Amino acid sequence: MTQRLPPSLTPLDTALAALLQGVGSLAPMHLALTDAAGCIAAGTPLLAAHPPHDVAAADGWALRANDLVGASSYSPLPLTKLPDWVEAGDAMPAGCDCVLDADAVEVSGPLVQVLAEGVPGQGVRRAGSDIAECTPAGADGYPIGAADLLLARLAGLEQLGVRRPRLRIVNVPGATATMHLVAGLARTEGLDVETRQAGARDEASIAEALDASACDLLLMVGGSGVGQRDAAVAALARRGEVMAHGLALQPGRTAAVGRLGRVPVVALPGSPDPALAAWFALVLPLVDRLSARRTRRQVTLPLSRKIASSVGIAEIVLLAEEHKTWRPLAVGEWPLQAIARADAWLLIPGNHEGFAAGELVDAYLMRQ
Repeated sequence: MTQRLPPSLTPLDTALAALLQGVGSLAPMHLALTDAAGCIAAGTPLLAAHPPHDVAAADGWALRANDLVGASSYSPLPLTKLPDWVEAGDAMPAGCDCVLDADAVEVSGPLVQVLAEGVPGQGVRRAGSDIAECTPAGADGYPIGAADLLLARLAGLEQLGVRRPRLRIVNVPGATATMHLVAGLARTEGLDVETRQAGARDEASIAEALDASACDLLLMVGGSGVGQRDAAVAALARRGEVMAHGLALQPGRTAAVGRLGRVPVVALPGSPDPALAAWFALVLPLVDRLSARRTRRQVTLPLSRKIASSVGIAEIVLLAEEHKTWRPLAVGEWPLQAIARADAWLLIPGNHEGFAAGELVDAYLMRQ
């Protein structure tokens, strides 16, 4: 039997504007480096130069290049004493500006001779070459990645400043697989995720699980439809405010938005495809607002074929990159295999009829 929908559908832009109203960026906090990965940088410190002085980039003999002019195996250059031996990472001895390989210096009893020339900087990592003085530990408003953490560790930092929204997910029985999908996506966004289980699928049990204390965003997963066992939206109305239920979004029509106190709430459908669509269209903009994220990466490519869209309904298209084009995988309804194969997604606004084959479109990558 075809599922009934709420009698009227709220435009996506209207629902999103209501959800974002009054929501501002969170105050920065400091996290240990291992916890900061994926979070949005905020107020990161400026790093000192690294290395702080010239160091050997390889094991070998430390020498001065100007003293070695003309040295070769045919014309060895005798030395009055054995040069300093350095290993990678050692500070360069005073007056030395190159490192020669082990076989470039021949030692025979008291006789020491050089068999090769050197170039200034050869085998040497210059001061500040890895990290220039006053380099930020991470770009404010952008996710902290592995390279940012590497620089922070090399500079001796133990913590970084970030904005990290606290997300609470209430799982309605019957939607556990989708809940794990959403929780995994949230963790890759750097969110602090807590999950709770509603005791049953009825209104009272779901309402009892709704608690907005110590969180910045609350998601309900499952029970957002209008079937006899769908009680999540009624539970939200009991505890807080429902601002919109039934959105002009495909997939994701039965999603809902509201508030519990001052905390924004999104009710996601229990099936993976509409839940993922609502995550893209509603939750990510909210996460970006809370964490003061500046932008999300988009890739512009031509479409390999036409995409037709119904006016009045915002639709999300899954795309795969193929031969430097975007190939549409699914529009409106998403088979799970299309979700698994997708490289990007594209939101078609409700007032748009779609895109022609060959038209350039900006698509958001599935994995930012």
